[in-house]
Amino acid sequence: MEVLGVFGLIGLVFLIIVFLYFVPVQLWITAIASRVKVSLASLIGMRLRKISPSLIVNGLINAQKAGLTITTDQLETHFLAGGNVTRVVNAMIAADKAGIPLSFQMATAIDLAGRNVLDAVQTSVNPKVIDCPATGKISAVARDGIQLHARARVTVRANIERLVGGATEDTIIARVGEGIVSAIGSAGDYATVLENPDNISKTVLGRGLDAGTAFEILSIDIADVDVGKNIGAHLQGDQAEADLKVAQAKAETRRAMAVAEEQEMKARVQEMRAKVVEAESEVPIAIAKAFIEGNLGVFDYYNLRNIQSDTDMRDSIAGPKDDGPDKQ
Repeated sequence: MEVLGVFGLIGLVFLIIVFLYFVPVQLWITAIASRVKVSLASLIGMRLRKISPSLIVNGLINAQKAGLTITTDQLETHFLAGGNVTRVVNAMIAADKAGIPLSFQMATAIDLAGRNVLDAVQTSVNPKVIDCPATGKISAVARDGIQLHARARVTVRANIERLVGGATEDTIIARVGEGIVSAIGSAGDYATVLENPDNISKTVLGRGLDAGTAFEILSIDIADVDVGKNIGAHLQGDQAEADLKVAQAKAETRRAMAVAEEQEMKARVQEMRAKVVEAESEVPIAIAKAFIEGNLGVFDYYNLRNIQSDTDMRDSIAGPKDDGPDKQ
């Protein structure tokens, strides 16, 4: 009997624990004390649907104290969809206190989209500063060829209405960087940019770079501008060096053509000399033929030899014959 009494007591304690787990009476009493209408059946249903009753009830209590109207079904639906109930409730409370219109549907849509809705509300109330670029500086070249390195600080405020589907901070940084490069590139000289860096801010800010983004650009301030290299002179030097190489290549081509033409002329001279030698070799044959045919007598032959000897003597008296370098 004593053993049965012990097991009965243990069973009773177990049943009480199970009852208190599935029927959170204390949480129900807390809800009633906070004037939040939540039935025990609803709390038991949350347990069965694997929803934390304390999370839902605490969210309802916070909303009730802030004067917001949020139902249990709305919070349960958002929790089952994978949303952050606490963050949504806190964001709606912060938006209500700041006078920012934020409906429960919009808040849950922002949260389910992966955005931090509470951070968005805080950014809408307290604008934040984005460095552009995040690290380093933006390089651009003015019209006089001088390179400038600039860094800007962009003050933005979250736009709740465009937070779903709007572009992120990276888009703001990219657009502002593009605007800075364009503004510096259109400047007449680098000194103008250094004297009035606010002109860049005004030019970039007037382009509506926050269109389609989740932010509203309040101001763009040029934090720092440094002078870099003389890109124009560097490019001109590279162009001059390239032109010099082209001119040298053309001159080398003309020299090679001249050398080839010279060699061709030498070959033609040798060819003509060969023809002369060939023609001279035919003279004795013609003389012999003239002797045979009787067209040339002995006295005529000796007169011809005398004329040749006289010509050779005059040439020797006139000076040594210059046969040129080709006969050496």
